[in-house]
Amino acid sequence: MKKLLLATAATALMAGAASAEDVKIGVLIGFTGPIESLTGHMANAAELAMSEANASGKALNGWNFVSVRADDTCGDSAAGTAAAERIVTADGVKGIMGGDCSGVTGAILQNVARPNGIVMVSPSATSPALSTAEDDGLFFRTAPSDAREGEVMAEILGEHGVKSIALTYSNTDYGKGLAEAISASFIAKGGTVTINIPHEDGKADYSAEVASLAAAGGDLLVVAGYLDQGGKGIIQGSLDAGAFTKFGLPGGMVGDNLPKNIGPALDGSYGQVAQSDSPGAAILIEMGKTNSAPFDATSPYAPESYDAAALIMLAMQAANSTDSKVYKDKMMEIANAPGEKILPGEIGKALELIAAGKDIDYEGASGVELIGNGESAGRYKEFEIKDGKYETIKFR
Repeated sequence: MKKLLLATAATALMAGAASAEDVKIGVLIGFTGPIESLTGHMANAAELAMSEANASGKALNGWNFVSVRADDTCGDSAAGTAAAERIVTADGVKGIMGGDCSGVTGAILQNVARPNGIVMVSPSATSPALSTAEDDGLFFRTAPSDAREGEVMAEILGEHGVKSIALTYSNTDYGKGLAEAISASFIAKGGTVTINIPHEDGKADYSAEVASLAAAGGDLLVVAGYLDQGGKGIIQGSLDAGAFTKFGLPGGMVGDNLPKNIGPALDGSYGQVAQSDSPGAAILIEMGKTNSAPFDATSPYAPESYDAAALIMLAMQAANSTDSKVYKDKMMEIANAPGEKILPGEIGKALELIAAGKDIDYEGASGVELIGNGESAGRYKEFEIKDGKYETIKFR
């Protein structure tokens, strides 16, 4: 993976040397770490948006958008900050699609984006704390806040007749914020949280945590963690000990790797993930299948990654500038009504409309609507795992 990242960065640098009109955009996500099984899809989706813009030939000033990949690790804030600093100062990116996980995203925002005046659009950082973070108007996200996910999960649990839950969360900004939101919403609806404890990622043995959860009991165990890390370990440990047989799964636990690694015992578990049933979602699924670098557009945060990259480029077009301090003021304008709706596959059309002085309403693949401090209003897919697959129940 590291060789792949270095090769990609080298390609971007060579491309930059060949053309004075290249505009570099960072794709800064956890190619290693607790969601690495998702980030290949996310990166390919973002880069499809760039390829689409380039193929149209409609960008002002002959701009050619070039991806510069970097690994924020999702979990190591120091490593993520160093990666961000490198692509900003050495590679000269003009915007960042990323970060991904909430803690590292917040660190990059404060330590790199703000000091250097660089726009960030995160496709997956969902901590409610980011809604009020000081950002100088530079931070946006195409995934909704976990404050909303807590409400959605409480609704789903209630509809399943769940009266009590045990709750464990990754000891990260993401996990803490999501656990607080789930707990508060579930209690507000009359439910009981028997225990609410953190778990550390990267451990080989979660028997102590599982013992505490089992002792507290509950109708099911909600795991607000990461599918490739501690969350998976907690579930496997619970099954091995006979502590729980059914699990509530928020967004960070959603990905094909989880049922693949756990097996049939995961069938019957359920939850939700930020995802849209907008017309653009179906279009991107087909585009992902035929792309030169194929990706699964139903994979969590792949649609939001496509949209994050698209928003950066379209805001640059609207501002006639690649300077973040200038084009940041166009982000909300191009993402919301009024204007002609823009879906995946229509980035060239959007660039042309903007150049002609016409308004657009970028809806993209995730039904983009930016509210408040530039974050997504959001939709959620409710699912249940059946025969090792995530089966959609409905959208909320």
